[in-house]
Amino acid sequence: MRFMRIGPVGAERPVLVDDTGHFDLSGITADIDAAFLAADPVARVRAAGPLPRVEVTGQRIGAPIARPGTVLCIGQNYAAHAAESGVAPPAAPILFHKSPNTVVGPYDEVRIPRGSTRTDWEVELAVVIGSRVRYLDSPAEALTHVAGYAVSNDVSEREYQFADPGGQWAKGKSCETFNPLGPWLVTPDEVGDPQALRLRSWVNGEPRQDSRTADMIFDVAFLIWHLSQFTVLEPGDVLNTGTPQGVALSGRYPYLGAGDVMEVEVEGLGRQRNRLVPA
Repeated sequence: MRFMRIGPVGAERPVLVDDTGHFDLSGITADIDAAFLAADPVARVRAAGPLPRVEVTGQRIGAPIARPGTVLCIGQNYAAHAAESGVAPPAAPILFHKSPNTVVGPYDEVRIPRGSTRTDWEVELAVVIGSRVRYLDSPAEALTHVAGYAVSNDVSEREYQFADPGGQWAKGKSCETFNPLGPWLVTPDEVGDPQALRLRSWVNGEPRQDSRTADMIFDVAFLIWHLSQFTVLEPGDVLNTGTPQGVALSGRYPYLGAGDVMEVEVEGLGRQRNRLVPA
């Protein structure tokens, strides 16, 4: 199944998407939120019977989940991206956080911070948690806790991230609008193997990144298991799993400026398009 949210910021409505159209979920749930994701949403939708159609043409598409409790991110999780960043592949997952209020819709404008000259794009596979995760015994248990997957863009300001980071990366990651998400939350039964997806990005129509989730150093199941040893993951939490090579940090491409357009895509999960504007 594919879930999405439509409407103005703060007033989005939950919608089911399939090959025949869009259907209103507001009779089942007020939102695509932690409570809905924790209560077997696929079974709830199937049990509900026919749903009313809804017209989405001309309406804003929001992030496919309501504001998450946390956004956890994994750095340098593709060997080629670590290399273009000038570092060796990590021996253990690198964890950092983004502020939950960075999450915006897949077609919303992204705001370049005041004075920024090094704003960068990063296509990623996002994992949305569906049930509480703590102290898993093995990675084999991990994927049963996944509500779905989505396209994520871990937008970064590299000057803030590296020049004066204060010992961590959050300054360069938590600027407003720095995490477009969606357009859909796609349930695991429809995605299949999360390590078999193609990721791509473009800037102003020109190709940038092109890789596959099979190239992750630490796969999705391992990441969820690993994180569960150090923190508790809750329904609705978002995990960004890292970006492949092909970003501006590599030195091969210019950083983003006002008027530029980023597009990012993950196979089977949809495509985003965000225009950059001054903050």
